[in-house]
Amino acid sequence: MRKSRNTKGRIVSAAWRLFYEQGYDDTTVDEIILESGTSKGSFYHYFEGKDSLLSSLSYLFDEKYEALVCEMDAEMNSFDKLIYLNQELFAMIENSISIDLLARLYSSQLITRGEKHLLDRSRFYYRLLREIMIEGQQRGQLTEELTVNEMVKMYALCERALIYDWCISGGEYSLRAYGKQMMPRFLSTLQLKNEK
Repeated sequence: MRKSRNTKGRIVSAAWRLFYEQGYDDTTVDEIILESGTSKGSFYHYFEGKDSLLSSLSYLFDEKYEALVCEMDAEMNSFDKLIYLNQELFAMIENSISIDLLARLYSSQLITRGEKHLLDRSRFYYRLLREIMIEGQQRGQLTEELTVNEMVKMYALCERALIYDWCISGGEYSLRAYGKQMMPRFLSTLQLKNEK
């Protein structure tokens, strides 16, 4: 299981690196296979073709979150953890994901009749957010006026809204800087008054 996950992860990482460096249209499946150090059989085991890689961005995001958990101070305030995760994700997006591809992902999620990867509640992203919200309520740092699921939905909604706006604005401002300014404001209702 771990080996197959690593293979898929290598393909996804290589693909998005190439998409960013040379553009989606100028990247071939053969280049992705070469860059990832995998085989054609492995590629087609996980993906029907290059287009199906668009939905794999959520997988790349989840890998980033898994790495961030290891770097994050376990004693950090739960609200601060949420802002930290947002800032690190937005920095990654700005530095390694092209706006065109991000826009393609969002538009594909709007029209797909199949699985909407960004909304898949079994993703590491959603599990991590739930853990942080539960921890925040237990520590008396986050409100209990909202359920954990309501808070998770609110966080994800705010994050998607900022990414969407950044895409339609053509990246004319820094996503990370704007997120640093706006996410705490959007999420301030999650904090207990004595924690602000």
